[in-house]
Amino acid sequence: MDTGSYMQNLLVSNPLREPTLREMVRALHLPEGSRGLDAGCGIGLQCLLLAENIGLSGHVTGLDVSANMLQRGREIARDAGLSEQVSFQKGDVANLPFDNDSFDWAWSVDCVGYDPREPLPLLNELARVVKPGGIVTIAAWSSERLLPGHPRLEARLGATSDGIAPFTQEKRPEDHFLRALGWFKELGLSEPTAMVFADSVCAPLSGEIRAALVALLGMRWSNVATELSPDDFEEYQRLCLPESPDFILNLSNYYAFFTYSMFAGRVVCQGSPALFRE
Repeated sequence: MDTGSYMQNLLVSNPLREPTLREMVRALHLPEGSRGLDAGCGIGLQCLLLAENIGLSGHVTGLDVSANMLQRGREIARDAGLSEQVSFQKGDVANLPFDNDSFDWAWSVDCVGYDPREPLPLLNELARVVKPGGIVTIAAWSSERLLPGHPRLEARLGATSDGIAPFTQEKRPEDHFLRALGWFKELGLSEPTAMVFADSVCAPLSGEIRAALVALLGMRWSNVATELSPDDFEEYQRLCLPESPDFILNLSNYYAFFTYSMFAGRVVCQGSPALFRE
């Protein structure tokens, strides 16, 4: 993977996803002034949303295995004026470099459960570093309809390795992300909860949202040539490549939607407040 191109795509596609992610953060009702962990933070865009949600007296630690992404995250946090509220540390979620009970909550999006590794040990690591009564949250991109009028092609794209990644054929059904409620129960986390968050776009598209969708299409099905029939690949190129005169974003009635699924549970503690309380 070209890290530079991937980071750029994350930035360009962020306006499409940020409203949904912001809504997800708000739904957790994280305590003002709390200290939390963003595991698998990438370039730190969600660290900013989390930091804004918990106020100036709170702190978010972003963790990722990529030094390049962490450096970009520091730059983004600095430019946002949040360098005091957000810090970054290199590490792997499978072996978090933190003591037990280090944080008030932990959050991981498109990482724990989306990572191709077995999810239970990763989720257990998140729970280990959260204080009793604190929330552990994992979330991931869970569905999309980006090619209106072409359901068969989109279904075939969704069945490619890119389309189902990281849910490979070898992955057990119980390790699929949408089975995460079972993981929370197995680890003894209380109040396991699931929520779905959806957003949509329609024509006319702003320049920012159009660029975000172009980046998303490029990330979503980037290596499908060998897994589609010649006719399907030709149709994919016709509809999904910006240089094509039939590029689907040029439709005057274009419409698309996507969803994130979020699962949360609480580290066991008597008398904890209910999750997602209004």
